[in-house]
Amino acid sequence: MPDAITDEGVARLRRRIGVARPHSAPPHYLSPNEDAFRHVAEAYGDDNPLWCDPSYGATTRWGGPIAPPHLVGGDTMVGEDEVTHLEGDTRELMKGDPLGGVHAFYSGSRREWWNPLRPGTRVVRRNALVGVHDKVGEFAGRAVHEWFGEVFSAAGGPVLSGQYRLMIRAERDKAVERKRNDEIAIAPYTDDELAAIDEALAGERDRRRGAEPRWWEDVDEGDEMSPLVKGPLRVTDMIVWHTGVGMGLYGVKALRQAYDQRRRMPRFFKPDALNIPDVHQRLHWDPEWARQAGNPTSYDYGRMRETWLIHLCTDWMGDAAWLWRLDCQFRKFNYVGDTHWMRGTVARKYLAEGDRPAVDVDIWGENQRGETTTPGHATILLPSRKHGEVRLPDPPGGATTCQQTLDALAARFAAEEDR
Repeated sequence: MPDAITDEGVARLRRRIGVARPHSAPPHYLSPNEDAFRHVAEAYGDDNPLWCDPSYGATTRWGGPIAPPHLVGGDTMVGEDEVTHLEGDTRELMKGDPLGGVHAFYSGSRREWWNPLRPGTRVVRRNALVGVHDKVGEFAGRAVHEWFGEVFSAAGGPVLSGQYRLMIRAERDKAVERKRNDEIAIAPYTDDELAAIDEALAGERDRRRGAEPRWWEDVDEGDEMSPLVKGPLRVTDMIVWHTGVGMGLYGVKALRQAYDQRRRMPRFFKPDALNIPDVHQRLHWDPEWARQAGNPTSYDYGRMRETWLIHLCTDWMGDAAWLWRLDCQFRKFNYVGDTHWMRGTVARKYLAEGDRPAVDVDIWGENQRGETTTPGHATILLPSRKHGEVRLPDPPGGATTCQQTLDALAARFAAEEDR
């Protein structure tokens, strides 16, 4: 049985808020260039020339190619640690897990973007806990929402982006949820169903807004965004994902480096059918390993569907707009064989911060069983005939460094807890 959440453990966790620490994995791209922009975009099925064709970028308001939003952050893709080691009292404070033994579930994400990433920019990052929300519910009992933040800056400025991962620490046993997963069946597709998906895919480039501005004045609350189809999900899609974004937080390595990793992290490995040690992450591409973990087959990463929602927004808004904020929750698995429709609706049209034409959109991913697996929201800044081209948003609290940004975010998350 997992250990319990205690007041003392929550208090110890809160003492870590805002304390920068080294990341668990080095960046996949030290100095991302136009090739990296294209590889990352193609990893989630996006061939927008704004990130994939350097000559096209020069014709836009950006004056050159910029990175797709997912790359600017994106779980270990970019950013050299500003804090590389801990000493003294800080080292003691960060030792161990104050909620050790309590289940941890990666449940959601928030992203913010303040400035574009240009080719060849050296990116630095700081990583810290930014929020600890103590919650009690009828279903799960006591749970702690643990928000871990990473902020990214070009070396010497400006601050580029922030991403925040939600880990829910809960005492409830997951056996009930595993039982529910046993009832899921991934049915084969008919030729007619595949033809309908192909028809939707064939028209997506034509629906991409691209170089034609989407003027703020032309958008109305209730407008639907042109949907994107993602799937049916294949193991091949998982392979292509990793070729662009790297191996993520776990930093999976090959051959001799895999041996080195196994020496450092023996519990991350288990023997396969040939008694060869392999990483637990294999359940994302091996259906038998996924079944051993209580799922009907292998499944994606939550971050994949987050990038699909980003893709939905950038296709709809056009290349003269700016994706400012996006959040989403990972409520259900997306299994190999599932097809997702990424959809959205304009929920609010307004002037953000007094003078920035903006829209808030409700976005979500819905599978072929009619289940919403990934609900979310986004804020998009649009060009305006009256107010002019998009003005980029300011980092929180007017921050100009990574640490100032982390401090401002910690204050924001603390205010959310008070509400």
